[in-house]
Amino acid sequence: MSARIVDWGENERKLTDSVSVLLGPTPGSYPSGNSVLVRGSSESILIDPSVTVVAEGGAPVHVDAVVNSHGHEDHLPGNGLFSDARVHIHEEDLPAAQSLDGLLDIFGFSDEVRAEQAISFAEEMHYSPRPDAQGFTDGHVFDLGNLNVTAMHLPGHTRGHSGFHIDGGVFFLSDIDLTGFGPYYGDVWSDLDQFEQSLIDVREVHADYYVTFHQKGVIEGRETFLTMLDKFHSVIGRRHGEMLEYLAEPRTLDEMAEHRFVYRPHVDIPFVETVEKRTAELHVARMIDRSEVAEVDPGRFQRT
Repeated sequence: MSARIVDWGENERKLTDSVSVLLGPTPGSYPSGNSVLVRGSSESILIDPSVTVVAEGGAPVHVDAVVNSHGHEDHLPGNGLFSDARVHIHEEDLPAAQSLDGLLDIFGFSDEVRAEQAISFAEEMHYSPRPDAQGFTDGHVFDLGNLNVTAMHLPGHTRGHSGFHIDGGVFFLSDIDLTGFGPYYGDVWSDLDQFEQSLIDVREVHADYYVTFHQKGVIEGRETFLTMLDKFHSVIGRRHGEMLEYLAEPRTLDEMAEHRFVYRPHVDIPFVETVEKRTAELHVARMIDRSEVAEVDPGRFQRT
């Protein structure tokens, strides 16, 4: 299957003459998302081609380059569809675009879950390896002729997670998605301190439109963005406080994962335990650094 020129109709939301959002369903809920199309005078790029882009079979214009904001399965589906386009991703996440094993390494799955997710990523998320993918770094400028797209490294979600300044007043936040679920930092390539710093850094971004890959979609105006960002950021503190309360009695990381501080009890997906344990591990490390908890027995932690 190769990409076609496709009329997206009302599912293409034009923000400026050059920038459109190709909307995923309801809006951009996983496994889909909201992809950003930027038309330049010399080239056009598509940021994060979703499973909906694959289902539609292409984009409204010829795509010269695909840009992945980071190495997660839902941001890579169209890499194979646009087989004649270049693929760019931050150098820290480059392995995820180049091979399926490279993608799986990001998560830290157990062997059983890794095998299951390998099938899911290939069949359901249309993963296609792009060994020709090229790495970029913070501040890289994609020159499209009459406008530029500039990468802003915002790590924490993954090592290479990036946002993009697009000339004309648009900023793509990727998975700083401003949802009530809150920041996700549950992979072995995630970092809590880096994520919080990225949330601080992105506050300085001035734009007319802020675009998230999931859920919120297009956010208009800086004041609305800052209000939503503050609420999103506050989830980290809430989780931390709930974990401290739970550690009034000695607990292991496995017990914390089973209790669940990220996902609701009814959520049944293969990698819940991995995400919960990694999240707990990062918060406990922070607690120890702050002298909020102590390891009272090997592998058992309690609030001081």
